[in-house]
Amino acid sequence: MPLIQLPMVRSCVMMLLIASFWPTLSAGDDWSQWRGQERDGKSGDTGLLQAWPEGGPPLLWKVDGLGAGYSSLAVADNRIYTLGDLEADGDLAAGQYAIALTRTGELLWRTRVGSVHQDSRPGPRSTPTLAGDRLYFVTTDGDVICLDAATGKERWRRSLIQDFNGYMMKAMGSYEWRSSESPLVDGDRVVVTPGHIEALMVALNADTGEEIWRTQGRRLGPIGADGAGYSSAIVSEAAGTRQYVQLVGRGLIGVEAATGKLLWGYNRVASDIANIATPVVQGDYVLASAGYGTGSALVKIRRDGETFHADEVYFLEANVMQNHHGGLILHEGTVYTGTGHNKGFPLAVDFMTGKVTWGPERNAGQDSAAIAYADGRLYFRYRDGRMILIEANPKAYVERGSFMIPDVEMQSWSQPVISGGQLLLREQDHLYCYDLRMPAASSR
Repeated sequence: MPLIQLPMVRSCVMMLLIASFWPTLSAGDDWSQWRGQERDGKSGDTGLLQAWPEGGPPLLWKVDGLGAGYSSLAVADNRIYTLGDLEADGDLAAGQYAIALTRTGELLWRTRVGSVHQDSRPGPRSTPTLAGDRLYFVTTDGDVICLDAATGKERWRRSLIQDFNGYMMKAMGSYEWRSSESPLVDGDRVVVTPGHIEALMVALNADTGEEIWRTQGRRLGPIGADGAGYSSAIVSEAAGTRQYVQLVGRGLIGVEAATGKLLWGYNRVASDIANIATPVVQGDYVLASAGYGTGSALVKIRRDGETFHADEVYFLEANVMQNHHGGLILHEGTVYTGTGHNKGFPLAVDFMTGKVTWGPERNAGQDSAAIAYADGRLYFRYRDGRMILIEANPKAYVERGSFMIPDVEMQSWSQPVISGGQLLLREQDHLYCYDLRMPAASSR
């Protein structure tokens, strides 16, 4: 299947908006990594439209030239970063590229970082992480790369495969999907998941790429498959210990941040095909979900001397709650998600008890849904390109508007981003920017 690629052009302004009218963004507007500042899918933006007009919020601009791929966006310092596979075009060599844009969609730089991902769903899956003046990501070939965020110049590179014998859990028999992880940057270290039993996770020096530690794994149980999953790690302080929580091929794990020691594991929530959704953490608790008929589990992390335990609080069977991919949002004690394998039926569940408070609901969206939260609203993006605005209401399902993303040619899977009063939607080669601000705020 040919790669989707159009020449990079200047952003097409759809409203009377030019760069000089756009204010400098504050740190609170940033969405600098996978699923936002805290990796929880939540934006701190306020003053947003509480209902959408027919046709959706106003389109500010659209830009083409991002190439093929399912990477989402990192947005900070008035810049947008993403990854894409581009075809050869004049002096441009075919390959996988890191791309930087202004907040109005103009190209700043692009750096070739690897080869194209040739299969029926081409392109990168990793979302860049911006930390300080550096940009970190994982290519589909499993290279962890650090670039200078201002110029795109490569600083260092490590291979999860060559350096750590990493591999992905098998998917659909002999077929193997490639690396999808978005690196976690925690202070002076970059944390990634090779998946090998002797390097289940690794921490690399953020400045040099040198190894700080690697995690000696163990088989967590009979369910699932060896190797890395397609998830991205998150920080937890469960049981009074800073740790990295990750969903790998054999299930949930917690790794001590200081040493890389595997503290605990939980096997029951593993699928044997693909474990994808980023876990949700709160206090001593971790919630994880997997598709392919698996289900969801809440565990409480408990420490007994030097031993850590993941005690199951509840397990929800797949017919109650399973998130294939697209993620989970925890807001004021309620978990919101799209449930069902290859489905995105909206569902609300009490975090502590697992009790369903409403759903699953059917709506006009088709197949899986990637979700985000801002200002009391849930943003459901469906595989067919439909966006639906839903109240973050624990008592009832209430829709507040919908629209179709233009020019959807493949699976519309990239995670939505809400930053600076804007809704940013990567759609393969295209990037759309919508104005979410209330009319009074928009006219200032």
